[in-house]
Amino acid sequence: MQELARAKINLTLHVTGQRDDGYHLLDTLVSFAEIGDRLEFASSDRLELSISGPESASLHAVSENLVLRAANLLRSHIGRPDLGAAIHLEKILPIASGIGGGSADAAATLRGLCKLWGVIPDDKMLHQLGLSLGADIPMCLASRPARVTGIGDLIQPVEMVPLPLVLANPRIAVPTAQVFNNLTNKNNPPADDFHTENGRQRNSLSAYLSKQRNDLQPAAVALAPAIKKCLSALDNIHTRQLARMSGSGATCFGLFDTPQAAADAALTLRQQHPEWWVVNTATIG
Repeated sequence: MQELARAKINLTLHVTGQRDDGYHLLDTLVSFAEIGDRLEFASSDRLELSISGPESASLHAVSENLVLRAANLLRSHIGRPDLGAAIHLEKILPIASGIGGGSADAAATLRGLCKLWGVIPDDKMLHQLGLSLGADIPMCLASRPARVTGIGDLIQPVEMVPLPLVLANPRIAVPTAQVFNNLTNKNNPPADDFHTENGRQRNSLSAYLSKQRNDLQPAAVALAPAIKKCLSALDNIHTRQLARMSGSGATCFGLFDTPQAAADAALTLRQQHPEWWVVNTATIG
């Protein structure tokens, strides 16, 4: 049994306030990429996790992994602490990179174990379990284009054409909490209204996105100047439509007209910066 934990791309990210409990209020347009981490689930007498893949060396101790935390939370919720599973995580996405790798892994775990354990998935239940682990997990459970508000818990699916893109990370991990703490203004205007016609054509979608922001980008750049270098490298590719940071960084994305333009741009970046993590992919429609 397999699940794909798709990379989350914050095409826009507006920070609109902060609650008394410390959670920040967001207004973000998200989509999900064709690439992601891969998880496999098999029956077992005990709950265990193995990890491989090109980004596995950078993970923390297995016991702290969100995959096991999600698994333990699910079996506790359904009152079956005896249930086991052999889970294998193939780590493709960099950690602490602003594209929801850990959150997507946790969401995929909840989906996969519901199938393995014969749990009838209840969207509201999974939403609440995911939210208790992290604000990004509810949107990753659906893994479809959406406008997300609140602390990440209010999800409105939207229609959006696929977008060819390049993801580039300068191989630095940026702690999300530090980026939020570095914000100079936590009460910014929300995004412009997103209408159906905004998402149906690439040109209209790019025009809409170009007028929006990622409010975390200046704060992240101040903490990690390498992000600015990454954005500049994408900006210097003349075929790109838009270059922006995703989430709290450090992964940046460039949008392109065609898959070939994205592939050519990725090749150029790999040649210029062989030390970076660079992939060309596309968002899902």
